[in-house]
Order: sequence, then C-alpha cells, then structure tokens
Amino acid sequence: MSSTAAAAATAAIPSIPHDDDGPVFRAPWEAHAFAMALTLHERGVFTWPEWAAALASEIKRAQAAGDPDTGETYYLHWLATLEGLVARKGVASAETLHRYRDAWDHAADRTPHGKPIELKAEDFAP
Repeated sequence: MSSTAAAAATAAIPSIPHDDDGPVFRAPWEAHAFAMALTLHERGVFTWPEWAAALASEIKRAQAAGDPDTGETYYLHWLATLEGLVARKGVASAETLHRYRDAWDHAADRTPHGKPIELKAEDFAP
C-alpha cells in the first residue's frame, strides 16, 4: 500500500484511526481490509465521498443495533462497508463473498497459530 494512497484516504475519511505516520491497525486483517479498499478506490470502483457515506451509514446501522462505538469495531464496519459496496457495484456477488468468508474461516480453523492461512478446495465444501 502506497503511503500517498494511505494519506489521501486518511485525508478524505477523517475517522480512519491514525497517528502522525499514517493509519494504525490493531490486527493484520484490518490493514488488509484497508488495503483492499485503497485498491478498489484506485481502480475506480468507488470515490472517497461515496465510501465515506457508505461507511457512515454502516456505522449508524451498527449503532442503532447496539454497537457501543468504542472504536474497537471500526474495521468491522469498514469490512461490512467493503463487502456491501463490492456486492452493489457487481464486483462480486454477496453469495461469492459469503462463500469465500466461510472458506477463510474453515482454513483458519485448521491452520496452526502463526502459520500462513492457505485456501484449499476442501475449504469451499458446504
């Protein structure tokens, strides 16, 4: 992820957790979700104003459902926004996203801690 792209995203979406060096993440998956959004933005799938509006809507929905908005769930909202926009824009269907999410969950369950997660055909079995 380029520092220029990350800086542009942080400027466009002030709610991104960051310090003087740029965005900060509590777990690797948060950085991956951030990088995916940057890549999709750079490819023209959505604009930053469109992203910010979708993210704000997702956060409001979560708060209405009881999210305490402590900041710990920020990237869960980011990921839900990413999945929603990808499906709405026709990049991947909601079914495909769920299929891959389930496959990653299965692969993660069988992978020893500290080892890279690798998807296998069996991870996609129902």
